[in-house]
Amino acid sequence: MKLAVLATGHIAEKVTQTLVQMKELECYAVASRELSKAQEFKRRFGFEKAYGSYQEMVSDPEVELVYITSPHSHHFEHMKLCIEHGKNVICEKAFTVNADQAREINRLAEEHRVFVTEAIWTRYMPSRNIINKVLSDGTIGDIKALTANLCYNVYHRNRVSNPELAGGALLDVGVYCINFALMHLGSDIMDIHSSWQQIDTGVDGMNTMTIRYRDGRLANLTSAITAKSDRQGIFYGTKGYVVITNINNPSCIRVFDYDDNLIRSVEVPPQISGYEYEFIECVKAIEEGRTESWSMPLSDSIEVMGIMDGIRAQWGLRYPME
Repeated sequence: MKLAVLATGHIAEKVTQTLVQMKELECYAVASRELSKAQEFKRRFGFEKAYGSYQEMVSDPEVELVYITSPHSHHFEHMKLCIEHGKNVICEKAFTVNADQAREINRLAEEHRVFVTEAIWTRYMPSRNIINKVLSDGTIGDIKALTANLCYNVYHRNRVSNPELAGGALLDVGVYCINFALMHLGSDIMDIHSSWQQIDTGVDGMNTMTIRYRDGRLANLTSAITAKSDRQGIFYGTKGYVVITNINNPSCIRVFDYDDNLIRSVEVPPQISGYEYEFIECVKAIEEGRTESWSMPLSDSIEVMGIMDGIRAQWGLRYPME
């Protein structure tokens, strides 16, 4: 399947290192608003085409799937452009700026009958099902709570901290914490309470979220762009606990009994990087004529954006484009 990459920033470079190793895809085209950047990207990774505008790229009839890597603030605009030109889309997280935009993308995708999904890579990884299987086997009893954190000291990057680009910890890394909770505890949520630390640009540098489920379970989540954390996820059960190494790309699941003895350790299968799974699913879904992913349907993206809208409303944080 012929893939095009829209925008040539840090994440595009990082993910393309995996894409060029995949047999399911042909790295066909790349586009940037500066032709020289697209040409350099093309040269480095062996793409066939380089375009100096996104309009030119989506007008290429050979393009079958577009991977959108622009800042959050531009995801809606760029997905709309692709969809209206009949292109299948996989768009980086956060999917949009808010839930209203996500709902409109869903409507457009249905209208044009194209495949659209969010590139929240943890949703597609084998670790998702491995963790759920470990949690459901009864070893640690009934799950009562989880904690998860994802913090990096990256606020100096403009796209991460600039409100004009819908920056901030919540949309950049907190989205992974929320997805982690929903993947493993579900979404039967009673309420969510959150606090934040505001940085000088006006966005959140750090935040904490407490999700209270209707069955009494709790998820305590922390994300930041101003500090480094251990990135662990921990599930608390009546008979023990489970520790996940790095919720952003789980590598090991360790199970402990009530007396803190390590009783089981599960390694995640070997992989290129973890990015490959979302693209493998895209190719398979498109070949089957599907318009949505089974690991990250658009309803789930809308749900996550709605949760983040509610959290930002608690803080009083609105982006300029809103």
